Amino acid sequence: MNDNQLKALISLLDDDDREVVEHVEQQIRQMGGQMIPFLESEWEGSFNPELQKRIEEIIHDLQYESVLDRMRDWKNGGGMDLLEGLWIVATYQYPDLSLAKLRQDVEQLYYDAWVDFKPDMHPDEQIKAMNSAFFSKLKFAPNTKHFHSPANSMINQVLESRRGNPITLCILYMLIAKRLNLPVYGVNLPNLFVLTYKNSSGVQFYINVFNRGLVFTTKDIDQYIDQLNIKRLETFYQPCTNADIVRRVLRNLTLAFEKNGDTERVREVEQILNAVRDDGDGLPLSDYTQR
Repeated sequence: MNDNQLKALISLLDDDDREVVEHVEQQIRQMGGQMIPFLESEWEGSFNPELQKRIEEIIHDLQYESVLDRMRDWKNGGGMDLLEGLWIVATYQYPDLSLAKLRQDVEQLYYDAWVDFKPDMHPDEQIKAMNSAFFSKLKFAPNTKHFHSPANSMINQVLESRRGNPITLCILYMLIAKRLNLPVYGVNLPNLFVLTYKNSSGVQFYINVFNRGLVFTTKDIDQYIDQLNIKRLETFYQPCTNADIVRRVLRNLTLAFEKNGDTERVREVEQILNAVRDDGDGLPLSDYTQR
């Protein structure tokens, strides 16, 4: 169909015959995301609230299917680009969000931090400089006032507000550190996401970004796990994958919507989580509380 034919097809959503409307809606859904600009144009030119509501529902469903498709493709492609995975999550609520713009924003954070680094720094000095850049210069901080807000799981919102939950703060800290060639990785602790510094010389320690980059040791993790009265697992001490990180962000987003009583969004985010889930995937949802 050409543009005029597509516009004519969409105009039939306002037909008096319900069967015609249902058939047209089915056709539009089959055509996918390419129909969104035409639907938006029809919505803007309509004075019928029922038609506008119908169009809004179709647009949402098409955008949602696009998120699911992108997430499956990202996971099946190996999940190599963490920022892309976080971008896909954010497009659930911000469908027009630009991945290129996100990359530019993170690159700017790197440049702002880079000026404080020297190539021969000791690991301890590297993390001190990283903490100074991240918290003092770039002004990132925990979002303690709105800890359960869904915005804490949206990378674009955290970049804008400079406030986030443990995992989104860790993600941005890690993305900057990676650009600085620091061996910093995510670690899936129960109830709290942290980072580990682990280099090829055998140096390893941990960083609690939510507590302004507090450095701690393996023994501290031992004590933490013992206090929770759960079994010590290797995954609590070693780097996790990008897919692990995206899954945990999605779990947090699910819990945030549960707190808000938004059952429809809970259902939808759970489906996105299923698109990126592995068999035998990690801990139960209850062990990953909003952190």
